[in-house]
Amino acid sequence: MAGGQSRGGGGVARGGQGGRAAKSGSHRKGAAIGSGGQRRKGLQGKGATPPAEQRTGHPAQRRAAAAAAAARGGARRPSAQGQAGSSAGSGAAAGGSGGTGAHSARRGETDEFVVGRNAVVEALRAGVPASSLLIAGGLEFDERLADARRLAGRAGLTVVDVGRVELDRLCPNAPHQGLALSVPPFEYAHPDDVLAATQAAAPGLVVALDGVTDPRNLGAVVRSAAAFGANGVVVPERRAAGMTAAAWKTSAGAAARLPVARAVNLTRTLRSFAEAGLFIVGLAADGEVDIDDLQVAADPLVLVVGSEGRGLSRLVGECCDLKVRIPMAGAMESLNAGVATGIALAEIARRRRLAAPAS
Repeated sequence: MAGGQSRGGGGVARGGQGGRAAKSGSHRKGAAIGSGGQRRKGLQGKGATPPAEQRTGHPAQRRAAAAAAAARGGARRPSAQGQAGSSAGSGAAAGGSGGTGAHSARRGETDEFVVGRNAVVEALRAGVPASSLLIAGGLEFDERLADARRLAGRAGLTVVDVGRVELDRLCPNAPHQGLALSVPPFEYAHPDDVLAATQAAAPGLVVALDGVTDPRNLGAVVRSAAAFGANGVVVPERRAAGMTAAAWKTSAGAAARLPVARAVNLTRTLRSFAEAGLFIVGLAADGEVDIDDLQVAADPLVLVVGSEGRGLSRLVGECCDLKVRIPMAGAMESLNAGVATGIALAEIARRRRLAAPAS
């Protein structure tokens, strides 16, 4: 009977049932009689999946290839950017590079891109440290393209001609207009290096930022800090602006001469600076004294500046030995971080000049 044959063991198994008789209507596919050992080979693995940088056609592999080409071409290193221009134009944000002392970049960071013809030309004129210039093929002549090639060549950057589709994949979030500048992650100093430089100076001065999220404000602070003799700038690692291309341009290249450190925990870093003998001064709208009356200006100190909106955070405020305010006329409640820091640093520098012994 058909039913008996279905339940019995006779006949050739069908339906991939592992040797069992196939049930009527089974949809599974089974191996033919005698696999010749192929099934055993099919059980053998192909090994571990290679990393993204080694997979042909993967974006990470293409970025690695471009970086290798830049290295072979003798791309200019960030430390050679000391003569950066003064352009502070805005453009698509990208990571910058520069600084002095012992540096470290955040683990897992990769090159970012400044995109758009105007933004790329401005970044090249400002001396933003970069590794390569990417130009899409088939573009009509444009003076900005010619300027970008000329500036990249003068800076010793590798110029890579890529397909339009490839550039779309590398820069999917902004209109690149056929032009992109590859910028490596900024190499930050360690807070201990800034502390050592401050202790070696007489007197030392550090600027610390608490919650400043606009990279152009950060760039302005770095520029003012360098102009008024600070020994370094400290920024938090999280929830704060980093040294992007916009910050680098606003700093007018000062980030190549002044160490910018990133603190994992700003509160802990400020406490360690205080233990090392530095006076912690917070700049706040509700400060106890005016910046004009800052008696400790000539002593080693850290000037802490908060964000324009919420000012100093509670924990950072508790670390301050003193809070000062900038006296203002009218109903203006606050200044942005870049302007406020410049005013405070100028007053500190003035008081230090007055306190300096006559030569």
